[in-house]
Amino acid sequence: MTGSARAALSFSRVSLWYGNVLGVSDISLRIERGVVGLLGMNGAGKSTMMKLASGMLRPSIGRVEVFGEMPQQSLEIRRRIGLCPDMDRFYERMSGLAWVTFMAKLAGVPAAKQRSAEVLERLNMKDRMHKKIGGYSKGMRQRTKLARALVVGADLLLLDEPLNGLDPLGRHEMIRLVQELGNEGKAVLVSSHVLHEVEAMTDRLLLLHQGRVLAEGKVHEIRDQLSERALQVEVRLKEPRALASQLIGADFVVGVDVAEDRLVARVADAGRFFREITERGCDPGLAIEAIVPLDADLESVFGYLVRK
Repeated sequence: MTGSARAALSFSRVSLWYGNVLGVSDISLRIERGVVGLLGMNGAGKSTMMKLASGMLRPSIGRVEVFGEMPQQSLEIRRRIGLCPDMDRFYERMSGLAWVTFMAKLAGVPAAKQRSAEVLERLNMKDRMHKKIGGYSKGMRQRTKLARALVVGADLLLLDEPLNGLDPLGRHEMIRLVQELGNEGKAVLVSSHVLHEVEAMTDRLLLLHQGRVLAEGKVHEIRDQLSERALQVEVRLKEPRALASQLIGADFVVGVDVAEDRLVARVADAGRFFREITERGCDPGLAIEAIVPLDADLESVFGYLVRK
């Protein structure tokens, strides 16, 4: 994730200890703009990274910069950060509109009430923003937290598990909103422990495990780096044994399993395999119907990296 001299967010060899407990270890990253997914299991260090990025925590070692400056040392920089934390911290007797307006005023947002109402309406809270937060569902509370992050007009958005508690329709709407924010030129770091949610929002990923970044980039780029793991590819066709006899012994194929109407090849060189299969696809005797990579998805890639 390279780019201009001043990234929206950069970590340089960052580590943080909570007493004797290691929160994150030797993390370096650079985010320019658009949506980047931070994927990791619960306890992987995602929330710690969000707090470091927002300036709420200082690293024990290393340096965190937002738009070229340390967020703890610049009020102007902190105003360019919108944080949607994983935990709720509300004044329960206030309405959603009153709470977001109050927070906007603290941040110095002009026309705070009007701006807060506009953001809440964008988040489908038009008919609920005047109700007390104490009566909100989990999904409504999530939208209200996100409104707090958006109302300041931030250039860097840090969204910690924003889909938690949302129903399927709410998740769809939130995913669409995150994509829109990235398309608008915002830098968005969004965390989740649910793989398909991250894939729905972006193909740019940081995979975090036990406080360390295991890999970063697009899913296919990360999978290509796992050269020691043979790619499994399913080929559906009418004559799987005929194709198997052609593939067995090839130096780019590790092994072949044959079923009645399909073949699963374990491939050491995916490029050569797909070129060979493409050439054989014209053979009417084989009658190839479909070619499907079985473990090039995010779930498989993350599983391989965790088990390394």
